[in-house]
Amino acid sequence: MGELHGKLIAIGNSRGVRLPRAVIEQAGLVDEVLILVRDREVIIRPAEVPRAGWEEALLRHGPPDDADLEFLQAPNRFEDEEWSW
Repeated sequence: MGELHGKLIAIGNSRGVRLPRAVIEQAGLVDEVLILVRDREVIIRPAEVPRAGWEEALLRHGPPDDADLEFLQAPNRFEDEEWSW
């Protein structure tokens, strides 16, 4: 898809841009996105989800035991409490 022009629209106290479905699909955008600003350009790309696919990979190796389930359901204290930007 080539270059598109759009307008900023009011969204509550913010402003946003509507993206055509084809752009969303081509870029692989889903529920969460990463937004970067570089040299007066806004870059929107799919957010990388930590440990995405881990549960599916674990289940491919057989049914989970209690330790596996405990690991998958445990809160990640490092991300919640210790990590800072």
